[in-house]
Amino acid sequence: MIRSGAQYLVDVLSELGVDVVFGLPGVHNLPVWEALAGTGIRVIGVRHEQTAGYAADGYARATGKLGVALVTTGPGAANTLAAVGEARASGSPVLVIATDIPAQLRRPGTVRGVLHETSDQAAMFAPVTKAASTVARPEDIAPIVARAASLAVRAQSGPVYVGIPTDFLRAETHRATVPEITEPLPALNLEDIGFARQLLATAARPVIWAGGGALRADSGAEIGELAQRLAAPVITTFAARGLLPPGHPCLAPNPVHAPEVGALWDEADVVLGVGTDFDGLMTQNWLMPKPPKLIAVNVDPKDAAKNYVPDLTLVGDARDVVGQLVTGLAPRPGLPELTNRMRRLEETVRRSIRADEPQAADFLATLEETLPGGAVVVADMCVAGYWAGGYHRVAAPRRFAYPMGWGTLGFGFPASLGAALSGASRVVCVSGDGGFLYGVGDLATLAQEALPVTVIIVNDGGYGMLRFDQDREGLPQRGVNLHTPNFVGLAKSFGLHSDEVKGFGRAFRRRLGEFVRAEEPNVLVVHAALKPPRNTSPRWYRANR
Repeated sequence: MIRSGAQYLVDVLSELGVDVVFGLPGVHNLPVWEALAGTGIRVIGVRHEQTAGYAADGYARATGKLGVALVTTGPGAANTLAAVGEARASGSPVLVIATDIPAQLRRPGTVRGVLHETSDQAAMFAPVTKAASTVARPEDIAPIVARAASLAVRAQSGPVYVGIPTDFLRAETHRATVPEITEPLPALNLEDIGFARQLLATAARPVIWAGGGALRADSGAEIGELAQRLAAPVITTFAARGLLPPGHPCLAPNPVHAPEVGALWDEADVVLGVGTDFDGLMTQNWLMPKPPKLIAVNVDPKDAAKNYVPDLTLVGDARDVVGQLVTGLAPRPGLPELTNRMRRLEETVRRSIRADEPQAADFLATLEETLPGGAVVVADMCVAGYWAGGYHRVAAPRRFAYPMGWGTLGFGFPASLGAALSGASRVVCVSGDGGFLYGVGDLATLAQEALPVTVIIVNDGGYGMLRFDQDREGLPQRGVNLHTPNFVGLAKSFGLHSDEVKGFGRAFRRRLGEFVRAEEPNVLVVHAALKPPRNTSPRWYRANR
């Protein structure tokens, strides 16, 4: 069959089961927008390409499916790089499809000055993707996009870039065949699994440390069962929040940056790390001592060993490996005692929050009490987001998103637009006044698409975390106190319902309860300044001993 390149591109997106794409039109990619019409794929037109990248990431995190960003050539593609870098660091399966200059106008080794031309557009994406390539022939569009999508979702998942010369989109061509990716994970080493099972069964104080790979592998049920049989606490990373439900008898309260929770690691004689690389943010830049015995479960043995060298690495899918560890493992005594200890730990942590920052305690309590079932929280890199990232009780997997892979300010609001397409009952975005302004133009997208999002803007008049850093070091406040707009008036100018409150007391609780029950999108501005929590690096207890 002879079809245009743009039609073949849309065909393969449909075959992949893509139901929504995020993008911004440009003169080079208009044929794609035309081809998408009438396909059933929902096209969310955003106001900045960075939003397209973050929204695709937010969608991927909330659904576990492929997120797709469609952008145009040169600066349009380059505008996605911060978002793509965050997706790479957080393992989000995102496919970025960008146009490139016409192949017929390119001269190898020379930048001629074609509109939007760069010397090597794909090379810009190489450091922040699993793979980056440019289609060489029109007939290769569909198979290369299919391969890219397959690569993005297979473990370890992450973003993939495909560039398509714009003249290929209108070219009439046939569809070539490219071999599918056939790189299955190696067979499980049952002998090593048996050895690991014995180590865990005979440990006096085992601990399970679960990371983002565990959540992406949907291994919560298996980890929960293993923890109960071992009577072992489960510590979850920022990326694994919601892996176990808040009421699970073995779930340690977050975060490990609380000294009482960190003591679980210090006491452990065997740690089972599942789907984690033990990054600096979680380990306080590796000030946590290596445990006497460390067992790692990871699809990539190099990733498993780059920070703490395991005594044993079990290579494979987290759900499969942990399921094998459970098989034949007799329940150990001590589960009621562990459950009581976790309950007391939770009470201790909550009391410490109330003593440390009462407003944060009110904020967290209100989130827990007012969010409807099925709600997703998306937090930006802001002080309120740090509190949510560390201490919000996440009800289920994929109900919380946080940019602590790469740490990109401005993630929260655009990612919430993508999460809102996941079928969530409501998405609550927690943003600061500084980070929100990165994507403020996409209030237009929020209004136009009528997405079920409540945006909480915590307005402390600047970059509160940086202000804290300067005050802590006795430095003058420079560059951190910002002139901010009337956010309520700004939101209303886009046709959005908006209101404001002072602090996180009763007025906030009442207003947030009303806003999250509404059908339309809305913006709630909270005038408050919060002290940063202990999971922020200036307050790491191990670094400040």
